[in-house]
Amino acid sequence: MTIFKHTIGPVILASIWISISEFVRNEYLVKSKWLSHYESLGMVFPSEPINGAMWGIWSMMLAILLYLLSRKFDLIQTALIGWFAAFAMMWVVIGNLHVLPEGLLWIAIPLSFLESFVATWIIAKTSGAKD
Repeated sequence: MTIFKHTIGPVILASIWISISEFVRNEYLVKSKWLSHYESLGMVFPSEPINGAMWGIWSMMLAILLYLLSRKFDLIQTALIGWFAAFAMMWVVIGNLHVLPEGLLWIAIPLSFLESFVATWIIAKTSGAKD
């Protein structure tokens, strides 16, 4: 039961927070940017259920990464390293592929860092990680 309380539980809670944060940001705050940008590229924005499932897997992977980092680093260091690994590198890749909508980062950067910070805080408070 200790492994659930100190490892699995915190990762699941952080993953739920990340999923909710991603959903709210991408469905309510920036979806129109994604849709119009993809339309300008002659593409359809991928929004089938499988895409949502893949974002769920991505959320769990980010939560696991943050948990692992939290074993070695403090709250701010974990949030920054996790944010850089998950978001900054993703934006470089999708920017290089020209599928990153212009102007999106003004909204995405602060909200994604908040997402990483809160997920890290959840892990720290529920797992006994370094503060």
